[in-house]
Amino acid sequence: MSEKFYKTILFDLDGTLTDPKEGITKSVKYAFDAFGVNDVRLDDLIKFIGPPLTDAFIEFYGFSEEEAKQLLAKYRERFAVKGIFENRLYDGIKSLLRDVKKQGKIIALATSKPTVYAEQILEHYDIMEYFDVIVGSYLDGRRTKKSDVIQGVIDTLDDKETAKMLMVGDRKHDVEGAANHGIDCAGVVFGYGGREELKEAGATYIVNTVDELRRLIL
Repeated sequence: MSEKFYKTILFDLDGTLTDPKEGITKSVKYAFDAFGVNDVRLDDLIKFIGPPLTDAFIEFYGFSEEEAKQLLAKYRERFAVKGIFENRLYDGIKSLLRDVKKQGKIIALATSKPTVYAEQILEHYDIMEYFDVIVGSYLDGRRTKKSDVIQGVIDTLDDKETAKMLMVGDRKHDVEGAANHGIDCAGVVFGYGGREELKEAGATYIVNTVDELRRLIL
């Protein structure tokens, strides 16, 4: 259990609440296939889980900003109708959210995924009711940086004391985005960043399982 009291818990979505591997990697490959990039395996595309996708196309494969935007549009052709539900809740997440809510804590979603997709996922997996605040990116590319997403959450809260907030995420973007606002971050190893990435980014806590996360928050 943490020695600190956290009033507001901000959760990342992909790799933290859900395992979106199948939907994201297959949708990225769909985009690559349309561009004639055929020499990639699905497992090569796991690195696309977490960071803003436009940035990932540029950083990992050297596409220009305009090409990355075209790839993102092609990705969404598949993701919006099929890939969005090629996903699953991690075991124990629903009961964790329920118990955090029972304690009277504020629960926020802070994701770089477009809000419209995030809301569909929360509804599909029947966990929407636990969230007081839902902030994601816009479909036009605005607010994809995790720091900006977290600022969006803070802007909606009455109590803006960041010392009482905890970000929960699986990638360095979550840790660094939280740090930009003076917010502690619990990095979850069961996601896609891994222990070393989270440690190097400066995560306040590193947890291996949902049960460990439960003990930290509750």
